[in-house]
Amino acid sequence: MAQDTEEEFIGLDQEKNGESSPELTSPPPGELEKEYQELNDRFLRLAADFENFRKRTERDISSRVRYAIEEFATELLEVIDNFERAEKEEDSGAREGLVQIHKLFRTILERHGIRPLESVGRPFNPAEHDAVASIPSDSDEGTVIEEFCKGYCMNDRVIRCAKVAVSKGKEGE
Repeated sequence: MAQDTEEEFIGLDQEKNGESSPELTSPPPGELEKEYQELNDRFLRLAADFENFRKRTERDISSRVRYAIEEFATELLEVIDNFERAEKEEDSGAREGLVQIHKLFRTILERHGIRPLESVGRPFNPAEHDAVASIPSDSDEGTVIEEFCKGYCMNDRVIRCAKVAVSKGKEGE
C-alpha cells in the first residue's frame, strides 16, 4: 500500500513539472469554467421556469375553485328573475311571501359572492351591460336609463350582463 501512495505522489509531481500521465489529462480550465457557467445558467432557468409554472398552476387551481359554481349560479338567476316578476303582481299575501323568499335567496347568493350589478344612472359599460334598446331621454348620451334584466357578478367576474336601455340623448339634438 505504501508503494501505491508513492506512485500517486510521483504522478502529482510529474503534473506540476508539466509532465502529464496519459491517464490524467483534463480539459483546460477555461473550458471547464465555460461548461460550468452554461450548466449553471440552464439550472437557474429551469428553476425559474419551474417556479413560474408552480405559481401559474396555483393561480389556475384557485380560479377554478373560486368559479366552480358559476354555471349553477347562472341557472339560479333565472329563478330570481321569476321572483322579481311575481313581486310586481297585485295579490298582497302571495306577494309578501315572495318578497321574503326573494330576500332569503339574495342572502344565499351574496354569501357565495354573487351580487347584482347596479346599472340605472351609470354610464353604459359593455363589460357589464347588454344594450337592448336606445331611447331618447333627458339623460346624457350613453347613460343607462332602464334595466330590463339585472346583471350579476360573482366575486370580481361578471357572470351575466344586465339587459338595459341606453339614452340617445335629447331628441332633436
